[in-house]
Amino acid sequence: MASGHYRRSADPVTGPSSGGNHPGGDCSAGAEGAAPPCPDHAMTQTRRQIFEARQRRRASTIAAASTAGVLLALIVLIPMAPGWEAVKRSFFNPEVFARTFPGLLEAFLLDVAIFAWCAPLIAALGLLVALLRDLRSPALYPLRLAAVVYTDIFRGLPVILVIYLIGFGIPGLGLPRPWNSPYLWGSLALILVYAAYVAEVIRSGIESVHDSQRAAALSLGLSQSDTMRYVILPQALRRVVPANMNLFIALQKDVALLSFIGPVEIFRQAGVYKSLLANFTPYVGAALIFLAITIPATRYADHLMNRERRRRT
Repeated sequence: MASGHYRRSADPVTGPSSGGNHPGGDCSAGAEGAAPPCPDHAMTQTRRQIFEARQRRRASTIAAASTAGVLLALIVLIPMAPGWEAVKRSFFNPEVFARTFPGLLEAFLLDVAIFAWCAPLIAALGLLVALLRDLRSPALYPLRLAAVVYTDIFRGLPVILVIYLIGFGIPGLGLPRPWNSPYLWGSLALILVYAAYVAEVIRSGIESVHDSQRAAALSLGLSQSDTMRYVILPQALRRVVPANMNLFIALQKDVALLSFIGPVEIFRQAGVYKSLLANFTPYVGAALIFLAITIPATRYADHLMNRERRRRT
């Protein structure tokens, strides 16, 4: 009787003690000592996930419906405009597009070549100017002042104005070939303008690194140059990659401005076709070529920015 009474009284004691304060019974240990999730807690998680999925589907449906509505309105309303037929013939002529597109692609190779030799020079000059602006020695203040004046001037001038001043001014000195080439001086104008912007972006990256890291490196015996090279610059350059990517995307487009001083690149070639055929479709073809390059580059820059944001958080 005593042992039987002991066994009967053990059940009500064991149940509550193993299940804690949860009213549904044991949700902290399984049959073999495992710890499955509490049923109510698992149900709460599932409800939240279902709600979030429903909200995402609702948002996607609304976005798709609104986008489809706008596109449908454009497709229906634009052809109803009185001058649509004339615009269609002048800007969306398939025969002119097929005839001129190969020549536009060939001319675009010059844009790519100008970008290819400008980009590394811009990066090098921008880095040099950023380092000069970070100089802290009083004896080197003239170099720092020169860097400040340079960035103030070339960030304050429109790109097209710098191209005109350099592209027409320096060849006007009567220099022999190849020193009077518009390709050379037009590229120099782009390099000077964009290096000023890149320098400011890199300088912002340098200043984003906390001073405690510089002080720690100096306390470990590193020199000022080694601190900048091994501690500050690696972090600063990694942080400003997305911003500099956006600048180089803009550079790819601004290469077309060199057409105003002579080089026959894609924009100039489209203008030649427009004059020959009395049609603006070549400009549309040039725009499509630029978009084929800049849109993937822009999406890649956004990917880099999101990755850097996730890394910081």
